[in-house]
Amino acid sequence: MTFWIAATLLASGIAALLMRTLARRGTATRTAAEADIGVYREQLADVARDAERGTIAAAEAERSRTEISRRILEADRAMAAAAGEGAGAGPVLVPSVMVVAALAAAVLVYERIGAPGYPDQPIAGKIARAEEIRAGRPSQAEAESAAKLPAPPTPAPDFATLMERLRKAVAERPGDLTGQELLVRNESALGNFGAAAAAQVQVIAIKADAATADDYAGLADLYVMATGGYVSPEAELAAGESLARDPKNGTARFYLGLMWAQTGRPDHAFRLWRALLAEGPEEAPWMAPIRAEIENLAAAAGVSYTPLPAKKLKGPSANDVAAASDMSEGDRAEMIKGMVAQLSERLFAQGGSPEEWARLISSLGVLGDKDKAREAWGKAQAAFAGQDAALAALRQAAVQAGVDG
Repeated sequence: MTFWIAATLLASGIAALLMRTLARRGTATRTAAEADIGVYREQLADVARDAERGTIAAAEAERSRTEISRRILEADRAMAAAAGEGAGAGPVLVPSVMVVAALAAAVLVYERIGAPGYPDQPIAGKIARAEEIRAGRPSQAEAESAAKLPAPPTPAPDFATLMERLRKAVAERPGDLTGQELLVRNESALGNFGAAAAAQVQVIAIKADAATADDYAGLADLYVMATGGYVSPEAELAAGESLARDPKNGTARFYLGLMWAQTGRPDHAFRLWRALLAEGPEEAPWMAPIRAEIENLAAAAGVSYTPLPAKKLKGPSANDVAAASDMSEGDRAEMIKGMVAQLSERLFAQGGSPEEWARLISSLGVLGDKDKAREAWGKAQAAFAGQDAALAALRQAAVQAGVDG
């Protein structure tokens, strides 16, 4: 109600000013015409005096009197017309109706596309509501129980047997750092992200003060994957611990940005993601999701932004590896070390784009390393769970490598 009272008063004031200007238009015209006539009469008197003194010829004086008289008549007609406009309603009525119609149209447009009746939303209120959302969001356990993740890939029988042995051994020796790290990696490869996160918590506890930024970022990553993309308070805390040790950690910054986007602060999220996008590298696992969402995020933050185009990815193709298989044993081993092994190590440690994972899976299939290709396929499925387009490309690579199923 307050809004409509203020809007009505403002519109009425604008209409009054416009109509006052229209009403005064005739008066202003009459005043100017009267002043002109006064000037012209003085000019006629000057011409008469000059003619009497003989300073101008009679013919010149006559021409001047004629011209000045013509101007007096024009000014007189203008004054008469202005007087008619001031007295009549017609000339003022049409603009007045236009003013009222414009104001009415503005009200109708606002009522259709605006938010009449919706309370004011000062920025402080929006920030307070975002903080409430952040403080009251579900815990990791709640989010995991509600998450609907795709079914994990079925492991090969021999791998499943090895996993059971590993789980039993780690349960018997929970302080074994190597065992916990193996459990993290293999549970993650199987899509058991909750179990992998629990093992990563043990890894950090065993390392204590020696735990690194990557250890905490890895925990945040597992928490988020276990919930299908939701950043819980526990994941936020892990990301914060990572940044406390390394303020440039990309994984932690990405997930903190995602958390801000999920809790109503696109401004914070955009600032974090824009920096990550500018820094790269292009093969970083967070680059593809950032590129997919950052323009929408910028719009939500009220920022006009167009990201730079993605850089071309580097790495071996399946054809490169096929050519390497025809080389001598020594040459082929050297090429694998420089291409496939390097790509595999980086992706397993840092993650990457769907295109890179597909390339790795295909390359490993060509080289006949089915176990490694199957492991890469499992990790890629986990990394891109719920992203249908990425999974389709990855599945095609897995089929080509003979490890899909």
